[in-house]
Amino acid sequence: MTTPEQNRERIWQVVYRIPEGKVASYGQVAQQAGIPNAARLVGNTLRNLPAGTSLPWHRVVNSQGKISHPLNAPSHKEQKQRLVSEGVIFNKEKIPRSHFFW
Repeated sequence: MTTPEQNRERIWQVVYRIPEGKVASYGQVAQQAGIPNAARLVGNTLRNLPAGTSLPWHRVVNSQGKISHPLNAPSHKEQKQRLVSEGVIFNKEKIPRSHFFW
């Protein structure tokens, strides 16, 4: 059995490996971290990142290819801006799975 700290580290390692211009879903990150069915844990882990982190948290979206933050929230705007600056294209607030999913 892994500890919460080990799970957090595994999640961080997977998110760190997502290439620029690509995204992964919370579920994909959980699966690759060896903790399947833990998409919510991934979300909670990313929500609690240390201030000033260099981890590319913005490359993680929900399974529909959408940003999970509310549409008009500053965090939504920041995540979308970071993704667009990396070349990710949105179609009606959704990222086409075939083009950008890791």
